[in-house]
Amino acid sequence: MAGTGENEVGLRKIVDFTRLGSIVLLLIHFYYSCYGCFAYWELRSDFSDRFLQNISRTGLLDTALKSKLLALALLVISLLGSKGKKDENISVRTIILYQLAGVLLYFGSIVLLQSKSDLLTVGITYMILSGTGFLLILSGGTMLSRYIKLNLGKDIFNELNETFPQEERLLENEYSINLPAQYNLRGKFRKSWINIINPFRGLLVCGSPGAGKSYFVIQHIIRQHIQKGFTMLVYDFKYDDLTKIALNTLLKNKDKYKVEPQFYTINFDDLSKSHRCNPLDATTMFDITDATEASRSIMMGLNRDWITKQGDFFVESPINFLTAIIWFLKKYQGGKYLTLPHVIELMQVDYQKLFSVLRTEPEIEVLINPFISAYQNDAMEQLEGQVASAKIGMARLSSPQLYWVLSANDFTLDINDPEQPKIVCLANNPQKQQVYGAVLSLYVTRLIKLVNQKNRLKSSLIFDEFPTIFFNDIDSLIATARSNKVATCLGIQDFSQLKKDYGADQSAVIMNITGNIISGQVTGETSKALSERFGKINQVKESISINRTDTSISKSSQLDFAIPQSKIAGLSSGEFVGMVADDPTQKIKLKTFHCEIINDHVQLRTETEAYSPLPSLNPVNNQMINNNFKGIKLQITQLVESEIERIMNTPGLENLIP
Repeated sequence: MAGTGENEVGLRKIVDFTRLGSIVLLLIHFYYSCYGCFAYWELRSDFSDRFLQNISRTGLLDTALKSKLLALALLVISLLGSKGKKDENISVRTIILYQLAGVLLYFGSIVLLQSKSDLLTVGITYMILSGTGFLLILSGGTMLSRYIKLNLGKDIFNELNETFPQEERLLENEYSINLPAQYNLRGKFRKSWINIINPFRGLLVCGSPGAGKSYFVIQHIIRQHIQKGFTMLVYDFKYDDLTKIALNTLLKNKDKYKVEPQFYTINFDDLSKSHRCNPLDATTMFDITDATEASRSIMMGLNRDWITKQGDFFVESPINFLTAIIWFLKKYQGGKYLTLPHVIELMQVDYQKLFSVLRTEPEIEVLINPFISAYQNDAMEQLEGQVASAKIGMARLSSPQLYWVLSANDFTLDINDPEQPKIVCLANNPQKQQVYGAVLSLYVTRLIKLVNQKNRLKSSLIFDEFPTIFFNDIDSLIATARSNKVATCLGIQDFSQLKKDYGADQSAVIMNITGNIISGQVTGETSKALSERFGKINQVKESISINRTDTSISKSSQLDFAIPQSKIAGLSSGEFVGMVADDPTQKIKLKTFHCEIINDHVQLRTETEAYSPLPSLNPVNNQMINNNFKGIKLQITQLVESEIERIMNTPGLENLIP
């Protein structure tokens, strides 16, 4: 019989009978308490009086409070069994007001019974107030049975449903990066931590301009890694923001290192604040593959569209030509003239003299044979196509300022040398990034080759706006340098930017191989890829159906994206999403986060204002720069002339002149 119509009819009859009983009991109470009024109105009879006397003997009518409480109890019982049509417009506040007003009138009117005023007036007022209170309690109870609590429409953007628990523990080790944050969990803000306990698995920092990559993330990485004794390379795209942070943090934390590291800066705009460093130092150029990597880095940095054309004849030919020049200077007199300025000047030499000189080095014969063959067969158009692109691109680097910085050594690029640790900052200029980017790409290529070795100090490589330079093997660096304690942080604006500068294949590898990722506001393909990377969570969905006679509420749970694409596209500055990687010794169950990183803005501003300025180094004047520029040109001229003279005066070498 459960759930049938007969049960519902029976329940309704019981409810109606109980409610009728409460009303009858209240009316009997009125007749008993206000008997004088009923007598005045001649609404009494002998039968009703005898009936009232019998009831009074039971004690139910001894006091007004007792009889009223009994009537109210019957009313409450009747309300418990009532089922009203649900109405989402009824508020709890209205129900409470009805009930409070009803109870006050219902019980407060008892005071009137003790009044010495006119009996008729007291009786009428008492019955009106008590009846009104009774009806208000009845109305409030009826509304309570119709009340339904709905969250539909309140959480328009489904924000509360998409919140999830995040890591609230501070997990530290000697390598970790820890960023304090707060996150929303079902409407309540809780403190949390972004714990990058294994930075050697790579860190990718994404975010459109203004998302707060440098201010909320990268500057903290620099500070914390220097505080933990890391050697460091900082690529400062918007010099000198990050360079100042690195220098001043080092000045405060020199005691964290066994051997105090030296601070070096490469700056092509302000030579008084720049050290000099030759990235093609002969002592670090071990075999011809090093020359090939260096030449590829320079050519790709100068011609970014070549990145997607690697393997083409007219792309590989200039790279081979530049490799031959570099390796020739490496072998010539022990690498005495092996600098990028000397390479640039040697490339501009007349073909006949240049090829004659290059043929004196047998190790590069296989590289230059195609060019000599084209020259001897008078295929000048082909030769120009092979060589001119390299010469034209390298000619853009021919400036006295660049020659000054690149032609001497104040330091070497092995920053994690245990005996000579270093912190190196490479300064770029957004207005000259196409020229400077190529040279800085060479610095990065050579530095990483030296850093990624065993038995070295822990080091941190930080690249702000990474796509503005080119490093061909960044994926293999992240994959292999972990065992050598090399932490890599790449700052990019968007996946499409990386794809444009590095090509689809290599950019996809970079995005997928990094174990840690922190992203601010990004849109399009990037936000979609990140949303899928963060996975799905179980979300509760609620629906309601209201018809004329009944109301049905249904709740269901389903898996949906923890951080949808639209939410990533709408992040505020300082708000980040991401995922961290853990260690076998330090497990992190809650790896995904969506939080706001907490910066102490006042303290950071105070520290920044107290920073020491970047020091000026040895004074440099225009005469020194120009003399160096002319001296390099003269050295190459003398080299070529002396080699030509040696060939002409040495029996058996005449055939080297094509």
